[in-house]
Amino acid sequence: MHLFVDISSHGFGHLAITAPVLNALAEIAPNLRLTARSQLPRQKLQQRIRTPFELIEASTDFGYVMLDATRIDLPASAQAYQLAHADWPECVAREAAFLTNLKPDLVLTNVSYLPLAGAAQAGIPALSLCSLNWADLFAHFFGEEDWAPPIHAQMLAAYRSAQAFLRITPGMPMSALGNIETIGAIAAIGQKHDLGLGNDKAVLIAMGGIVHRLPVDDWPRLPGIRWLVASDWQCRHPDALAFESFGLSFTDLLRSVDAVITKPGYGTFTEAAANGTPVLFQRRDDWPEQYCLIEWLTQNARCQEIDAELLQNGQLQDSLTRLWQQPAVQRPSAKGTNQAAEKICVLFKGLSAF
Repeated sequence: MHLFVDISSHGFGHLAITAPVLNALAEIAPNLRLTARSQLPRQKLQQRIRTPFELIEASTDFGYVMLDATRIDLPASAQAYQLAHADWPECVAREAAFLTNLKPDLVLTNVSYLPLAGAAQAGIPALSLCSLNWADLFAHFFGEEDWAPPIHAQMLAAYRSAQAFLRITPGMPMSALGNIETIGAIAAIGQKHDLGLGNDKAVLIAMGGIVHRLPVDDWPRLPGIRWLVASDWQCRHPDALAFESFGLSFTDLLRSVDAVITKPGYGTFTEAAANGTPVLFQRRDDWPEQYCLIEWLTQNARCQEIDAELLQNGQLQDSLTRLWQQPAVQRPSAKGTNQAAEKICVLFKGLSAF
């Protein structure tokens, strides 16, 4: 059976959601043929997706134009959406022709809507999987603009054309879609490793797949704390280490550290909770999805919000101490992984693709 999956390149969270489902699906259906389309680096995709796949290096959505990991460039995003929908029927026709030529049995998106519209026109069944959708976010940011209603209607029609939108937990309500099926949380589970730091505590700084460098070079030294940062930061802080130097996958590293500093994002939040890693987080500027994520995290992990100013100046000792003093929380189940894989298999069986 041939599955075509379109994975958004708006950060790494969409891959973190999709990859565990594809891995579970490959175990259930060993005859799976997988074609993936994404502009995420091939290496990142291969680190997460264990089953072989053919990669088409392209993107059909941009999500939002970002200033950094916490701030949206609204004027640029508005312009990009107007450009993307300037000739929407032609875009859908091209996508339908592409899918007809590719001949997948099923289309899965996280969370682009153009492939759903193209699949509907080509007569190919489709699903979407995510904690959010671009139509709801578009309505939040641009719903009052005079130019927005036709674009929003096209986005909604595309999402509604799918057999189902698998709304994972935690997730936005998505009441406007009408084809929601709610499933459990999705998170990869890592293996714990000794990082070789003796009695020092390791704090991973992971702001997601969108460039967002914190001024760690200028942070004060905190006794017993080591900061794990991306190697391309070329950080000069004496207590900083490049997290790539440990040779671990992101999930194994997340399982092995004493805390993670991040912003609200589905992948890091759910993986931290499922792997028992405490979380310090900075809120994002006016990002509607963060409210359900934060509510869920407070119930399923040791976590604490931190002010942006403290994060900029590195005054983190008190916040980390309070975080580590919190009582342990039972790790949540990632049952949504198998639920999504089983849903895909059921749909394939209905197509007689097994």
